[in-house]
Amino acid sequence: MAAPFFGLDVFTSNRFGGNPAAVCLLDTVADSAWMQQVAAEFNQPATAFLWINESLRQLRWFTPVQELPLCGHATLATAHALYETGRASPDDPIDFHTQSGVLTVWRRDRRVWLDLPAVHLAEASVPNEVLNALGLEDAAWFGYSDYEYVVQVDSPKQVEDARPDFSRILSFPVTRIAVTAPGGAGADFTSRVFVPAIGLNEDQVTGSAHAVLGPLWAARLGRNDLTAVQSSARRGELALTIAGDRVHIGGNAVIISHGDLVV
Repeated sequence: MAAPFFGLDVFTSNRFGGNPAAVCLLDTVADSAWMQQVAAEFNQPATAFLWINESLRQLRWFTPVQELPLCGHATLATAHALYETGRASPDDPIDFHTQSGVLTVWRRDRRVWLDLPAVHLAEASVPNEVLNALGLEDAAWFGYSDYEYVVQVDSPKQVEDARPDFSRILSFPVTRIAVTAPGGAGADFTSRVFVPAIGLNEDQVTGSAHAVLGPLWAARLGRNDLTAVQSSARRGELALTIAGDRVHIGGNAVIISHGDLVV
């Protein structure tokens, strides 16, 4: 038996930019250990596995080393693959049933959009050990949740000049650290995201992080429609709409490979 798979670059219109993902289309649910092995074999930041159970699209995501509770870019990759190959009508939204609940994705203005709950941060003084771990001298603002730290600096150059020490970041009691600043490459704000705790030192373009950064910058800038750039080595672009307690995250994607996985 063979399972179709696709390789995509997400949050970009250019091949070899944005955030890569693999998508595997299964006939039925597979063993978790097997899916983890496949994700390690693909060795992408995330591999998505999709199957249909009682007419419901079931979706799970794995990095090369562990399963993820949520992955924005691999969800967009899955939807793009379904739309582009005619497995879903481009006029219809797609509901993915996941361990984090139902994620709704739709296509509009040549982008695929994902609906996520907005995440708000508590404000605090930035700890010196966080600045040291990021290679930063100072910060304009610091916020945190149980899952992440967000460090705001004054300029996109400071974001790009950050030199993270991943061993230090691993010692913090959070999974993710984002550095962000206003402006950059014609966008409303810029960021970089570090997640060594899940096996990705720097995530190239992070959909779920913008459910945090979007509300932050919407409040800063007084607008609900925003553009963002994640200035990793591969770079990516996102469109955001803040809709009450939800964040709509849009991006382009490109299929760069497809084939059959022998299972």
